[in-house]
Amino acid sequence: MILGCHVKMTSPLFVEGSVREALSYGANALMLYTGAPQNTKRRPVSEMHIPEAKALMAENGIPMEHMIIHAPYLINPANSVRPEVMELAKEFLASELQRTAEIGAVNLVLHPGSYTVTDPETGIRACIETLNGLHEIPENTVICLETMAGKGSEIGRTFEELAEILEHLDQKEKYGVCLDTCHINDAGYDVSDFDGVLDEFDRIIGLKLLRVIHLNDSKNIRGARKDRHANLGCGTIGFENLLKAAQNPRVQHIAKILETPYVGDNPPYAKEIAMLRSGIYEEGWEEHLK
Repeated sequence: MILGCHVKMTSPLFVEGSVREALSYGANALMLYTGAPQNTKRRPVSEMHIPEAKALMAENGIPMEHMIIHAPYLINPANSVRPEVMELAKEFLASELQRTAEIGAVNLVLHPGSYTVTDPETGIRACIETLNGLHEIPENTVICLETMAGKGSEIGRTFEELAEILEHLDQKEKYGVCLDTCHINDAGYDVSDFDGVLDEFDRIIGLKLLRVIHLNDSKNIRGARKDRHANLGCGTIGFENLLKAAQNPRVQHIAKILETPYVGDNPPYAKEIAMLRSGIYEEGWEEHLK
């Protein structure tokens, strides 16, 4: 299984430190931001220890395709109410795409955004307009629109909404999808029937466009539209259902990234990855991390 997690990217080692953190968890994939997700301040990529990170990944047999970049949440492609927000989304997203290319990663995960005070149809049109405003997406870089829970005014809650966006993009070959198990659960999909989910995804979007999976349990009942991640086996989806999703042969080539919460002050990823690899769930595992 290709298993990874969301890791920090901090001074002094930056991306090299991110790779080292992922390796310490037994991961063979990872996901990171290129800078703080809450602002636009960015350090030059030349200072982020990229050659060292690439060498470390090569030493451990991890291809750069398994390094996922997540776009910051302040990019809202679906906002049509404030033109300056749409302009910021285009400019900052273009910058993040360039940084992704310079790092050598392929997949940039992006939330489709929120329509704020308008309606879903207006938000979808705004998202399409924003993305079509990206005049040049770097070679070998793919924007992966993430499935969303439908919290508040989010778009991308259903496969149909994502399909509508994808259908109207000018550079279709530069886009894919990131499927989040917590989000689709909260949106109303039945993760316990993961093959059924994949069948529906394939019918509406096309399985060839699925490029990243966020493997998270959920604190909410199916259809709650709340988006609250839980540790594996500690939520309503359950470890066995998430294990089946991770083991599904139809997505064996896709990186599964954990975005589960820390337990106290401690990262849970080494234990969660170990349980997924062994296929054995240990009751009360999270208590030992507190």
